[in-house]
Amino acid sequence: MPVTEAGGRGDAAQAARVAGPSEEEWATACRRAVEVQKRVFAEHQGIEARTQYEGVGEGGDKTLVIDRLCEDAIFDELERLHDAGHEFTAVSEERGTVTFGGGESPLRVIIDPIDGSLNARRTIPLHSVSIAIGEGDSMADVTFGYVYEFGAEEEFIATPQGSRLDGRPIRSPGGDGLEVIALEATKPERVLRAAELLQGKAYRIRVPGSIAVALCYVAMGRYDGMITTRNTRSVDAAAGQLVARSAGAALEFAGGGLEDARLDLSGRYDVAAARTPSDLRVLREVQEAVHA
Repeated sequence: MPVTEAGGRGDAAQAARVAGPSEEEWATACRRAVEVQKRVFAEHQGIEARTQYEGVGEGGDKTLVIDRLCEDAIFDELERLHDAGHEFTAVSEERGTVTFGGGESPLRVIIDPIDGSLNARRTIPLHSVSIAIGEGDSMADVTFGYVYEFGAEEEFIATPQGSRLDGRPIRSPGGDGLEVIALEATKPERVLRAAELLQGKAYRIRVPGSIAVALCYVAMGRYDGMITTRNTRSVDAAAGQLVARSAGAALEFAGGGLEDARLDLSGRYDVAAARTPSDLRVLREVQEAVHA
C-alpha cells in the first residue's frame, strides 16, 4: 500500500474502510448470498439429502453439508467486499471468528447461515438466513440487520432508522394483550412449563422454529410477543433484534441491557420481545419462571 500525505487520497480510503460498506452494499451482498442458498436448497431436496453431517461447528452444533454450503455463499460475498477495500471481522456459527484485514476495524458481521436448521433439514418451509452488522461488540452496536425467510420468500432489513419488509416500512402495532405468542429454543418439558405459566395470560402459542423469524414477526405484529425458553446465541438473534427494535417493539436480553449482550459465540442469552413494554413484562416473568 503506497504511503500518502495527510489529507491525501490515502486518508480518504482509510476513512472509507473504517466506515465500511454502505447499507446498499450490505443488502446487495446479502441478496447475492440468498440466491446461492436458494440453489443449495433446490439441489438438496428431501430429508435424506439435507441430513448429511460434516462435523461440529464453532458454535457447538453439528454441521450439515447445507450449513457449510450456505455459509460459503455468505463468505464469498464477504471476500468480495474485502477485495473492494473493506475490513471487518465475521462471527459465524460454523467457522467461528474470521478476520478480513488487519483486525483493527470495529465492524462485526454476525452470521447464522441457517436459522432454523432443523426445519431446513426436515424440509419444513420456515427457516432463514440471519446477518447483522455491528459497529462494536454488543447488540447495542448493531446498525444493520438482514433476515430472509425462505418459506415465504420475505426479506426483512433494519437500520436504526427503521425496519422494512420487502422494501415497505413496518411498525409493531400498539395495544396490549397477548393473543398469539411464539416460543423458541424449545424442548417438550420447557414447552409444558411455559404453557402452564401462560395460562390466562396468552390465548395461543406458536413454535416457528427460527428465532430470527419470530423476532421479525413481532416487529410487524404477526405475533404479539416471543420468548426463548433456553439461552440462545448472538448469531440467532443479532439481526432479528434490530428488526424488532427499529419497528418499535419492546425487547430484552435477560441478565442485562443490549450493551451486555456480546456479539460472540460464547455468550448465551434469553431473548424476549413484545409489541409493548407491559406485554414484555408478562413474558419476562414467564421466561424467568421457566428457568426457576
